[in-house]
Amino acid sequence: MKGLLFSFCLILSLSLQAQDLTGYSPEGAKTQLQLEAQFRESIDNTRFKSHLKTLTKNPHIAGTPANEKVKDYIVESMRQAGLQVETYPYDVYMSTGPGESLVEVITPEAVILEQQEKPLTEDPYSSHPELLKGWNAYSGSGDVTAEVVYANYGTKADFEQLEELGVSVKDKIVIARYGGNFRGYKAKFAEAHGAAGLIIYTDPKDSGFTRGLVFPEGVYYNETGIQRGSLLTADWTGDPLTPYEPALPLDHKDSPERLDPTDAGLHTIPVTPISYGAADNIFKHMQGDAVPKNWQGGLPYTYRLQGGPDLKVRLKVEQPKEFTEVYNVVGTLKGKTHPDEWIILGCHYDAWAFGATDPNSGTAMLLSLSETLGEMAKNGKRPKRSILIAHWDAEEHGVIGSSEWVEQFKDELKAKAVAYINLDGAVSGKNFGAAASPSLKTVLAQATKNVDYPYTDETVYEHWSKDKETPGIGNLGGGSDHIAFYMHAGVPSLSGGASGPTLYHTNYDDFFFYENFVDPEFQMGPTVEAVMGTLSLRLANAALLPYDVVKYATDLDAHFTHAEVQVKEFYPDFAGFKASTAAIASLEASANLVAKAVAEQLESQSISKEEAKALNAKLLALEKSFLYPEGMPYGDWYKSLYASSDPFSGYASWILPGIQYQIEMQNKDRLSQWDDIYAQAIRDLDQKLVDILVEL
Repeated sequence: MKGLLFSFCLILSLSLQAQDLTGYSPEGAKTQLQLEAQFRESIDNTRFKSHLKTLTKNPHIAGTPANEKVKDYIVESMRQAGLQVETYPYDVYMSTGPGESLVEVITPEAVILEQQEKPLTEDPYSSHPELLKGWNAYSGSGDVTAEVVYANYGTKADFEQLEELGVSVKDKIVIARYGGNFRGYKAKFAEAHGAAGLIIYTDPKDSGFTRGLVFPEGVYYNETGIQRGSLLTADWTGDPLTPYEPALPLDHKDSPERLDPTDAGLHTIPVTPISYGAADNIFKHMQGDAVPKNWQGGLPYTYRLQGGPDLKVRLKVEQPKEFTEVYNVVGTLKGKTHPDEWIILGCHYDAWAFGATDPNSGTAMLLSLSETLGEMAKNGKRPKRSILIAHWDAEEHGVIGSSEWVEQFKDELKAKAVAYINLDGAVSGKNFGAAASPSLKTVLAQATKNVDYPYTDETVYEHWSKDKETPGIGNLGGGSDHIAFYMHAGVPSLSGGASGPTLYHTNYDDFFFYENFVDPEFQMGPTVEAVMGTLSLRLANAALLPYDVVKYATDLDAHFTHAEVQVKEFYPDFAGFKASTAAIASLEASANLVAKAVAEQLESQSISKEEAKALNAKLLALEKSFLYPEGMPYGDWYKSLYASSDPFSGYASWILPGIQYQIEMQNKDRLSQWDDIYAQAIRDLDQKLVDILVEL
């Protein structure tokens, strides 16, 4: 009797869960749920920790022998898992180390500032002999001695405020704190305003003793912690000398013609990062005007705008750049019925030092996922579509490896890529979250309903939602390897995982930090693997691609409403984006009809394999409606009308970027033109949905 009751409960549970599987017939959904359960039961919970410890044994900066050893480990792990593995080399123009650098207070007292984290007896990794001082890739070279100006976060608005306050940075060394924007824009704005050099530091108010206990007692920066990072701010993403073309090796027959480095928009002023302990030696001597209230940091005195003539600082950076070979690694689990439809998951593997949270928590999870999926394939459970698992190189230098691969395979991606799932640092804490293109938000949320969260009796979905009816899924911005897929090639994309406090880009982001502060129980790695594996299999096996077509309309409506509010702040008489609003209304009607028709056809199981193949080809084309051949006004490499990284901050998400640029520039004259451009793109998307509806 108990056995019958258990069987009945299992059947009932599967039936209820099946209602959440978009893209499947009722019978197909039940089969898929059983497969997903088998996948999750097959996860070896020890593999994540083992991979992470191996990957983070040594510092491994892009272009170094240590990083090549990490690449070799990834290749061998995926081959043993049964994936077909290919490596893709590129010759990229970049710096692979700090070169020579010096920061020195000359007067009123001579002090050479520390530029590297102190070794800690508690953390054996912190004394590794191959650890380097803090540095910013793509810094200019120079040796300058000058007065100092404090520029808060070094944002566009901060430099404009300095001008309003009558404070010039011309021929001065600017000191600015991390936060507010991408560090490269701090350098770009400083140079544009005539600064002689730039020092960037992490303020304790943002991540230091004012927030809580510092490392090694806690998770915040101690007085020697330094954030490294690239400064690259070209008008495109990827190798700075080969825009739009893959940086194939110099001896390759199809290697593109390179730009001259002087034409690539690289920074010319010297830039370097320091800790707040080192910055204190500068700030405590500053004698100028008190800063605006919201510019005050966490060091124990009033911050000043100017250092004054008695404070002189020397900044020296000699950082050579050269062509350097980097390698992407892509493993393929070939689909059994639709091998030319790709679900791509990726994470970079290069790091500023050990990279335990960023990026290699994501790398370790993907290696474990490769093994679980590979074992299932060996046992006859191969997915219908191909699943590609990619490990990108040189992301930390400017999202380079993935961008070159997208440029190399752009035409194939447009025809074959179902989705790109980015997992940079995807297991760096215990708080699940994600950002995604509209079409992938629902299928991700549905997948998390089937995975248990390890530290409560909730599912990941329930823990993620907290007190809300549905979890908040953000919009994709900049800063990682989804950029080229989504914003250049128009592939529906998603970035997700579990996050938490991190010693971002410091020498302390190591295995000791991970096992003591990030996830000592090592439960989140298998959990994120369960979510991403479930999601991947759901995308790979669906009869019809499970895109949420209605989300395009509802999200667009919200974004245009917000844009109109922004415009009216500087143009009160603005009549609204009438053409786009009308197009969205039509799109929403079509999308609802398509969603209903798809559900009915799947329910009746009346779609043939040939019909499904034709419909999926049309579904694959939906996101391409937002590709604008002329590109964005701030950089024509960025083709997506829907989303872009913010060209003034680098990290933030710009939705409707063509319009957002006009808002940022307060240019009311071109709003009507962009309204027409967007309306046409929305009508194109609407027509594609109508074509799908006709076939249904």
